[in-house]
Amino acid sequence: MYTRLCSSLLFPLHERLKGHHSVALRKELERSQWLPADHLVDLQVSRLKAFLTQIGTRVPYYRDLFARLEFRPECVQSIADIATLPLLDKATIRAGRDQMLSTAAGKVLQYNTGGSSGEPLVFFMGMARVSHDVAAKWRATRWWGVDIGDAEVVLWGSPVELDKQDRVKALRDRVFRSHLLPAFEMSERQMDEYLGALQRLRPRMLFGYASALALLASHAERRGRDMTGIGAAVAFVTGETLYAHQRAVIERVFGVPAANGYGSRDAGFIAHQCPSGSLHISAEHIVVELLDESGSPVPLGKQGEIVVTHLATGDFPFVRYRTGDMAVAEAGPCACGRGLPVLREVLGRSTDFIRTPSGNVMHALALIYEIRDKPGVKAFKFVQDRDYSVALLVTAGCEFTADVERQVQAGLARRLGDQLPVSVHRVDHIQPEKSGKYRYVVSRVDECGEAS
Repeated sequence: MYTRLCSSLLFPLHERLKGHHSVALRKELERSQWLPADHLVDLQVSRLKAFLTQIGTRVPYYRDLFARLEFRPECVQSIADIATLPLLDKATIRAGRDQMLSTAAGKVLQYNTGGSSGEPLVFFMGMARVSHDVAAKWRATRWWGVDIGDAEVVLWGSPVELDKQDRVKALRDRVFRSHLLPAFEMSERQMDEYLGALQRLRPRMLFGYASALALLASHAERRGRDMTGIGAAVAFVTGETLYAHQRAVIERVFGVPAANGYGSRDAGFIAHQCPSGSLHISAEHIVVELLDESGSPVPLGKQGEIVVTHLATGDFPFVRYRTGDMAVAEAGPCACGRGLPVLREVLGRSTDFIRTPSGNVMHALALIYEIRDKPGVKAFKFVQDRDYSVALLVTAGCEFTADVERQVQAGLARRLGDQLPVSVHRVDHIQPEKSGKYRYVVSRVDECGEAS
């Protein structure tokens, strides 16, 4: 009863007071998700044409760009028609930020990315963008039989969220039964306290970084703490790549399905996993292209970089925005019956790939398999420096003997060859990124072989 009160009355009132239209948008999304795939494509193209027409008259940057390229947005007939527009990256936004703000923009909020792999990106969001993101996340939440107002524990570390713990937000979280556990400090003592909080709060849903939830689950397993009885129905994981072994430990320890979500603060909430297992793109307001290194579309089943056009960013447009993330698309309808397109998997950021001087790339999983199940290993992280050398940081107990370390080094040498020297360093604690994420691999060599 309390959940229904929050979902149907208190949260809609909260959103209206903030100037958001998320309630009407969520209802619209819950209708459109059942449209046949070809109808959704028609809807997407229609909205794309209207969006490009709008920014072509109201946004100085795009007005000048369209004129220079002789691009006519009113002539757009398919997603492929935007291939003549250049890709948008962070450097372009930084250089032309003032020109990218619409002359008709209403209230906008300033945001920034964490800048874990470089300089933070500062950009703006209008109310339409925020409303669409809230609606997309809300729709996906309801796929799993939970709703706003159900008790929730959030294991998170974004400075934006943690720096705004004022009285109003604290009251809002209390009303909507959302409890924040900071992911910045994941010491064994802190994780013991978090496990106690979960047993005390008995949340219906968990939400957090894949790495942080997996780390907490692994800690509970080592401690012999039974967490299957806390009453949760689902664990929503987002913010980074969800690896198979992370999904397994989260589901095993908490006794709930792990629902993957993909998105970012700059690109928006892009895709969410349904109970049938598919990672559905929010195609009603987000266009996703998967491109190869030359900027050409990749065929289904092949890996490509995710490039996003967010159709609700008229105040500060994101058109063909390079996310730096890699994914594989999948054809065919989902068993759930939704017509939304599907990503088979999101492979992670380009900086999650180890690179060789010859230009080859190796996904993080190739290295993770050599360390994650070794005796005594509690946490680890690979760091590739600008000279291509790789350092493995390991937090481990006494079971991680010198013989085990030699086995790890031998396995890594087999995978990496003699081009990439690897050194192992035992550390007491592995610090998270500024965002609070615990990344397994960080490469300081970008796609061009230069420091990133």
